[in-house]
Amino acid sequence: MPVSWFLLSLALGRSPVVVSLERLMEPQDTARCSLGLSCHLWDGDMLCLPGSLESAPGPVLVPTHLQTELVLRCPQETDCALCVRVVVHLAVHGHWEEAVEAGNSDSELQESRNASLQAQVVLSFQAYPTARCALLEVRVPADLVQPGQSVGSAVFDCFKAGLGAEVHIWSYTMPRYQKELNLTQRLPDCRGLEVQDSIQSCWALPWLNVSTDGDNVLLNVSEEQDFSLLLYLNHVPGPFKSLWYKNLTGPQNITLNHTDLVPCLCIQVWSVESDSERIVFCPFKEDPRAHRNLWHIARLRVLSLGRWQLDAPCSLPAKVALCWQAPDQSPCQSLVPPMPQKNVTVNEPQEFLSVRDHPNLCVQVSTWEKVQLQECLWADSLGPFKDDMLLVEMKTGLNNTSVCALESGGCTPLPSLASTRAARLGEQLLQDFRSHQCMQLWNDDNLGSLWACPMDKYIHRRWVLVWLACLLLAAVLFFFLLLKKDRRKAAPGTRTALLLHSADGAGYERLVGALASALSQMPLRVAVDLWSRRELSAHGALAWFHEQRRRTLQEDGVVILLFSPEAVAQSQQWLQLQTVEPGPHDTLAAWLSCVLPDFLQGRATGRYVGVYFDGLLHPDTVPAPFRVAPLFSLPSQLPAFLDVLQGGCSSASRRPADRVERVAQALLSALDSCTSSSEAPGCREEWDLGPCPAL
Repeated sequence: MPVSWFLLSLALGRSPVVVSLERLMEPQDTARCSLGLSCHLWDGDMLCLPGSLESAPGPVLVPTHLQTELVLRCPQETDCALCVRVVVHLAVHGHWEEAVEAGNSDSELQESRNASLQAQVVLSFQAYPTARCALLEVRVPADLVQPGQSVGSAVFDCFKAGLGAEVHIWSYTMPRYQKELNLTQRLPDCRGLEVQDSIQSCWALPWLNVSTDGDNVLLNVSEEQDFSLLLYLNHVPGPFKSLWYKNLTGPQNITLNHTDLVPCLCIQVWSVESDSERIVFCPFKEDPRAHRNLWHIARLRVLSLGRWQLDAPCSLPAKVALCWQAPDQSPCQSLVPPMPQKNVTVNEPQEFLSVRDHPNLCVQVSTWEKVQLQECLWADSLGPFKDDMLLVEMKTGLNNTSVCALESGGCTPLPSLASTRAARLGEQLLQDFRSHQCMQLWNDDNLGSLWACPMDKYIHRRWVLVWLACLLLAAVLFFFLLLKKDRRKAAPGTRTALLLHSADGAGYERLVGALASALSQMPLRVAVDLWSRRELSAHGALAWFHEQRRRTLQEDGVVILLFSPEAVAQSQQWLQLQTVEPGPHDTLAAWLSCVLPDFLQGRATGRYVGVYFDGLLHPDTVPAPFRVAPLFSLPSQLPAFLDVLQGGCSSASRRPADRVERVAQALLSALDSCTSSSEAPGCREEWDLGPCPAL
């Protein structure tokens, strides 16, 4: 049996709730006010000219909220039209002190206090093809004028609108003292109202059913009547694009192939009689097949050097950003951060401002789930990919910067002791960077810069030096593997864990240290910045965190993100602005720049785990990008947390009960000490530690 799709046709935006429609017999527009106010509606419509914002000379009357209600305007009992009643709520803004600052004398000020307050309130209404503006004059008596208080409301009857129309309403005063209020609504059609006996245009309206037929969609009109059917793409913004139009006679069945569905595909159906109302609905907005088809159709194309355009039949809820494509065809490395993302605008030329052209720069269009489209738009015009190294210069403070080299495994800090290509040439790359031998591709005074450094001169060195370097590297790697093998033999089952946290005060640091020490009692090698302050100071926060992250993940370890209220707030700021304020949060900004690309590019699974302390956070406050990793509350979820740290094994031999008990008791003791200390802002919330977890 076909499943009805009709309910989806009502999902057309916010619509007024209709219980029973009041009938207005008066043919003229009217206005009325709540008790205590007086209203006057100016005759005829006026020009809709909001004008510029002005400073209030004292207390003024302004609109604060808009409401609508559907009514029927009925010249005759069975000849009604749908009408929108508008209710505008009013309040007094401003203070008498502003009149004193404007230079009014005491006598003028006293006279103003004793006078009533008057405002000219404009209601602007648009519903294609109608546009109207009505002017209401509202007066408030002096005894009701209280700055900052609501004084009542004015009601306007009414703006005539068509069934199923989308209406836009604005309200402001003349002169205008604040931004206009606005409201957009989709009105119901004949099917959404019990008005068939009142609105003549609904009498002969065809009844269209939309249902599924296997993978396809079936449009059916079962009655014997003449009707018109239109399929079109509803572009927002812009006019719709007609796909198929035909006059038909029922009963009639029309089949739509599932490959033709897109989210903005809409249907209009109406009787062939003149001046007939139309039923309008777009039932495929949330259809997964329609969204898959839309991405399959969408295309990125180059217009000219540095300019590109995304072509698609519907609007796309996606972000666009630049990425760096290395010649070895490894995955394109996102340049977010430091570069910000942009919202996608389809079918319009786009460009990244202040970006210098380079063949390795590519464009990625992505949704929250994954990268949907990628094109290296400038490769054809600028030649093949270059073997250049991209250096990322990040702002870490008011006058401090750090530099890392973008490689397939992440951004390698310079200088670095890693065995990557950029690390081996770290000093030479830094020398090229400081001597301006690298080409600047992009710069932002607040976020950072991107530099492309040529690698040709390092590739064409004499072969003897190359062979010596290779032999030396092989010896170092062999020695490193031996050490790693011996270390694994000495500590079987030991796993590396990197603990990242925010700097929330001395008391909170003691709590972090207690957690790190407690985890060290398990078969874990714990790395935390509190234990490496000298190395952190020597190399800089960004370099230290990048190196520790690379080493931890290279050894199949795990990175622990410890969330506190301060860390959550700064992470939200970073995600919105791609930066944080300099000062005590420099370390937070440093490790955010290390780990955020893994989450944005879908590389976090199995490598990261999040934790927070009982009673301090609700898990929903953790920023959405980080919730793809497992999230635990300590110490209540300690056993499950330790299982994840030790590779998911829950065997008692991997985590003896006495060790887990010691870790839990150490955390409870540290939490008690932290909550009683005045030095830890992150501990000032009311903690509900509860009993020690069952082990």
